[in-house]
Amino acid sequence: MSPRPQHLLFIASPGRLFVLALALAATAVALCGCARPTTASAAPAVAPVVLDYWEKWTGFEAEAMRALVDDFNASQSRIRVRYLPVSQIERKLLLATAGGNPPDLAGIYAYLLPVYAENNALTPLDSLARRAGLHGADYLPFVWAACRHQGFLWALPTTPAVTALHWNKKAFREAGLDPERPPRTLAELEAFNDKLLVRDADGRLLRLGHSPQEPGWWNAYWVACFGGALWDPAAGFRADGPEMQAAFRWAGSYPRRFGAHELQRLRNGFGSFASPQNPFFTGRVAMVMQGPWMFNFIRDFAPADFEWGVAPFPSAVPGSPGFAIAESDVLVIPAGARHPAEAFTFMAYVNRPENLERLCLAQKKLSPLRAVSADFYTKHSNPYIRDFAAIAASEGLVSFPPVTVWSEYQDALNNAFDLMCLGDRDALDLLAPLQARLREQELRKQARWERVRATRLEEWKRHDQN
Repeated sequence: MSPRPQHLLFIASPGRLFVLALALAATAVALCGCARPTTASAAPAVAPVVLDYWEKWTGFEAEAMRALVDDFNASQSRIRVRYLPVSQIERKLLLATAGGNPPDLAGIYAYLLPVYAENNALTPLDSLARRAGLHGADYLPFVWAACRHQGFLWALPTTPAVTALHWNKKAFREAGLDPERPPRTLAELEAFNDKLLVRDADGRLLRLGHSPQEPGWWNAYWVACFGGALWDPAAGFRADGPEMQAAFRWAGSYPRRFGAHELQRLRNGFGSFASPQNPFFTGRVAMVMQGPWMFNFIRDFAPADFEWGVAPFPSAVPGSPGFAIAESDVLVIPAGARHPAEAFTFMAYVNRPENLERLCLAQKKLSPLRAVSADFYTKHSNPYIRDFAAIAASEGLVSFPPVTVWSEYQDALNNAFDLMCLGDRDALDLLAPLQARLREQELRKQARWERVRATRLEEWKRHDQN
């Protein structure tokens, strides 16, 4: 398109101007008649909305999500997701949100949701989920529950997990146990423990059937093995309840049975988890509680002839089918994110059944959906994924309590539990003051949440209506 003249100076009489105008008009008509038709100018390209997506995953887990990001970016031109691996995301995301410069979306652990939500750091997703046709009935109950807090939906799931008993079949065979039959009660697990025990000629421990401290990730959850709850909606924490005391006494039975010094010496010889020196792979511990991710480490670090099985972890409660710890990775939109609608478009894309299955297959995990395609189990590399799926659909699940002081509670219980495992029977005396201290913190933070909710509720309602 040629530039238009900025100025035109013409001096003539009115008559001449009229004649000139007629001439120009005739010339224009002639030119229009003989001119070639021109192609309409293309509309200028609209730059895509660029979303910054922070995610905690590394290695093959990161690559699995990156592949989904690449496919989403290739499927349309309106939104471009920029995938950014971030270490220590739980701290950095809060800082970025508080500073007014959050990413557009982030992948975090579900247990962080209460802290983020009650610190006014997340965007509620209820209306966005309804418009996208995403409903809780489509997901495993514990998964959808983990995405909600205080009556609002704050997240969408990605990859969940549940724990199970893993046992070393070769060690069972050497101890005269049926390698295909795991213990079904906690009492039976301890009976197996005695048979699996190996000492050298000097009485030093070489192998233990099971240790509640291995790997030491579940100390706060052992109360569920005795039928107790970590937290009660009406009464709050249950740190000094009879079930917690039973769990501590169980832990305290180990140093009495096997010797506190010998247990510590055995543990000091354990190698790192992600290595061939993992005590489960070397046969120093014959039974552990782990999730479906354990398959990845068995594949990468265990001996080629390593034989193992998976079953529900046995419970101390008579008639119980077992218990399991349930968790999930989730996607969230931080408060103050620049493009929440576009961010949710990507989250909804990830939550399409075919994409969730693809992600969970690549990460060797469970699907968060109730309905799973037949291909999912056929293609899954973990030979026990159906067992994990059955556990995930069972009623014996325990998850993190929906309170902001969970991390403090967990740390305090871990310390007390470790003391009990070292033979310090006074650790039981720590439970009552722990209960009082955590309950006070919980009530104080609950009051703060009510203030946040009161100030933000109208904003959330407007967000819900838009």
